[in-house]
Amino acid sequence: MSLVDFDLDLGPVLSCFYPSFDMPPECRENIAFSSFPDSSTFETGSQVHSFKVIGIAEKNMSSLVAYGHACFTQQKDSTSKRGYLQRSVIILSRHPFPSLYEELVSTLGPMHLSQGNPVLELACNDISGWPDPSTEIELSVGFLGRTLQLQLPRTDDDSQFQDTSKASNSRSYILASLPSTTSPLLTLFSACLPSMWSIWELLILCEPILVFGPNPRLTSLTIWWLRDLFRPISFAGDLRPYITIHDRDYTTLINKNPPRSGLIVGITNPFILSVVKHWPHILTLSLNGKGRSSRDHTGSSPTPGFSSQTHKRYTSKDRPLLKTWEDALSTSGNLFLNPSSKGMAASQELRRHFSSRTASFLAPLNRYINSLIPTPAETITQTTLKKKSRLKPFNPADFMKSLKTHGTPLPFRNSNKQREFYQRWLRTPAFGLWLTRQEEIVTGVLEENEARGRLDPT
Repeated sequence: MSLVDFDLDLGPVLSCFYPSFDMPPECRENIAFSSFPDSSTFETGSQVHSFKVIGIAEKNMSSLVAYGHACFTQQKDSTSKRGYLQRSVIILSRHPFPSLYEELVSTLGPMHLSQGNPVLELACNDISGWPDPSTEIELSVGFLGRTLQLQLPRTDDDSQFQDTSKASNSRSYILASLPSTTSPLLTLFSACLPSMWSIWELLILCEPILVFGPNPRLTSLTIWWLRDLFRPISFAGDLRPYITIHDRDYTTLINKNPPRSGLIVGITNPFILSVVKHWPHILTLSLNGKGRSSRDHTGSSPTPGFSSQTHKRYTSKDRPLLKTWEDALSTSGNLFLNPSSKGMAASQELRRHFSSRTASFLAPLNRYINSLIPTPAETITQTTLKKKSRLKPFNPADFMKSLKTHGTPLPFRNSNKQREFYQRWLRTPAFGLWLTRQEEIVTGVLEENEARGRLDPT
């Protein structure tokens, strides 16, 4: 946990860190600037956003990727030369659990304003007493006088869906890997609902996407939801919920070169738009959740919506479902301010729809993988030869033949687009991660069966 205050001469400065340890100056600066919005979004109030930093480690330790969750507060202060107190309270963690840490920092930020630094140490003590997240799936934990019910994913790629029987108090029952549900998907994607199928395809294909929004909260929430839309496929890219021009990785990620595969970046500074005109896919968010017709951007910002210079959609839209989403959006008002049951239900339907599409995409791949699992006879032969049984090699040509024969439940616009889409995916880094995971699963099952056979030869 850390605290950042604004200094008139230096800008945002990290003033304390709990628990205390040595940190390189460039990392301290990176955290400080990432915890503040780089544009004015409100006169007084608080806002939570997230970011990613690389290189946080104590001396003699390897580099570490951490996700930062900041509660930024701006309030009038007559003792300040600037006339305002500007401060961020931050929780850093290596775990990609946005919903959990947003809830924690949303509680911690206001308490720090009234109780000061001792509350940071108290919060650290509370968290240090939690069980190891690698050994527990459901946890009941205490934090600053509250009891939270957490459900953790088994892996970072698992989808989590709400069990309504357990969620009597939504703020106390948390699905850790989800973004905050207080900002519904329907509102975040209001400006690009007709393009959601193209966006999902781009995510599957590890294409780079730039997200431009009016504030870091909207960009970070949107990027976390983008990641969720294609689970359980592993993410084979670089997720940056919010980045500023002061970020140590800025020139590596934002430059005149073609963006890297799988790079998803959130920005709020209109200046950066002049540098990223060559990016193939740009999503511009709406501030008020009213879709493409909203007028909440200045003349220097693009109209809310989605644009792609290269992508032609492969799959068919679900047009009746799209109309349902648009109707819910038009009748629900601003879901950011007043989440309605209809809007929340439509948001859940949007998420389940693309979860179903991802399962449909994987169906022919899983079918082909099953054909590569050694038969019992082959396993016995391998055991006799004292060789380990393992998955047979994945042959792209054979898979494409299987796809042509058996098809896929995913509704492609035509057979040529079906073939091209799968061929493109087989060349992405996501395919390599997926195949490695399948090999691990199959090898584990085969080894377990062999061990049972040795214990019970009958």
